[in-house]
Amino acid sequence: IDEIEALSSIYGEDWCVVDEDEKIYCIKISDSLDQPKWTLCLQVILPPGYPTAEPPIYQLNAPWLRGQDYMELANSLEEIYVQNLGESILYLWVEKIREVLIEKAQSSDPEPDIKKTSEEVDEDDGDDFLLDYQPVQEDPIKMLNYITSESQEVDEELPSIHHGNPITDRRSTFQAHLAPVVTPRQVKRVLEKLYENKKIASATHNIYAYRIYCEDKQTFLQDCEDDGETAAGGRLLHLMQILNVHNVLVVVSRWYGGILLGPDRFKHINNCARKVLVE
Repeated sequence: IDEIEALSSIYGEDWCVVDEDEKIYCIKISDSLDQPKWTLCLQVILPPGYPTAEPPIYQLNAPWLRGQDYMELANSLEEIYVQNLGESILYLWVEKIREVLIEKAQSSDPEPDIKKTSEEVDEDDGDDFLLDYQPVQEDPIKMLNYITSESQEVDEELPSIHHGNPITDRRSTFQAHLAPVVTPRQVKRVLEKLYENKKIASATHNIYAYRIYCEDKQTFLQDCEDDGETAAGGRLLHLMQILNVHNVLVVVSRWYGGILLGPDRFKHINNCARKVLVE
């Protein structure tokens, strides 16, 4: 508790409580306070045995963090844990990540291509965004023009898509969409189908996460996308992990109505997603 209170005061708005009861937290870390080039979100779950007997369960979220970069940073965090067994290490982790981001900013690495920023200004009236969709019919739909070279799968049907009830708060509207998926190819198909709808395509953010269980390897294939709403995709994926859902894609569209919602926007995103999963 002392560590959490200290970190909350140190990092202010960059520290976010995702779920107090489950001890899930998110820290936004960047190379600079004024004009950040590189930003990363560290999400942690503190298990009952932390810090004396168990390390934090963590996830590193950034669109540019892949492959070798991810492995090197993960190894650095593991080293810090091993060197400080039994001690509180979140502050050390955050500052190590910040050190890596500063190094990237000072090196010749090209800046990440940031498509959107959170809470974009949207002049449209949010009141007319209430979408009243019926689930897409399950008729087979042929693949459009992308058979990937690394996949030997035959054309697959487009999964059925269920649209949840919208939530509106202070002119911002949130709506979740769900589809059963068993391959990344189906994820891509569903996303393309959703984006064919002009209302969904015009959303300020389309946040998504999916979890696919691979029977042969007995592991999960999972990923998420913030689409400019920092850390929202990771939180959505955490929700799906906590609910232990398999073989599903959840997309939450958010139309920004011009009034900042602060942390309430994450509550609405997760509530939309939870309701559509229950349905």
